[in-house]
Amino acid sequence: MLLEGKKHHDQRGIITFNNDFDASAIKRIYTIENHSTEFIRGWQGHKIEQRWFACMKGCFEISVIEVNDFTEPSKDLTMQKYLLKEDTLTYLHIPAGCITAIQSKIGNSKLLVLADYGLGEINDEYRFDLDYFNENL
Repeated sequence: MLLEGKKHHDQRGIITFNNDFDASAIKRIYTIENHSTEFIRGWQGHKIEQRWFACMKGCFEISVIEVNDFTEPSKDLTMQKYLLKEDTLTYLHIPAGCITAIQSKIGNSKLLVLADYGLGEINDEYRFDLDYFNENL
């Protein structure tokens, strides 16, 4: 799920890059800035849409669950956690069929989000309470 970014530093400054990321499927771009480090944005996801996340500023912890049934998912699904930092342009790919919970770990963090469908193009948003799944965030 992680496409590792890189960083180059020389006398001119710093470049962060990700030459392995293929942006040809992207139709929409936006950013997320949580109001506090205690707030967790989630559980939210998509049965059809894909997302890619990259940290532009600060640090984010992204928890991901692959959902078995969007009508009534099992409460004991496996959760994976990823830490995205601003120091390299690493993308976290969230495939269709997954939900996420997003928490900024440093104040004023900013997360870049890329989506493969335009706003309103399909009706594909699913939300679950933070305490729905048995694993603790």
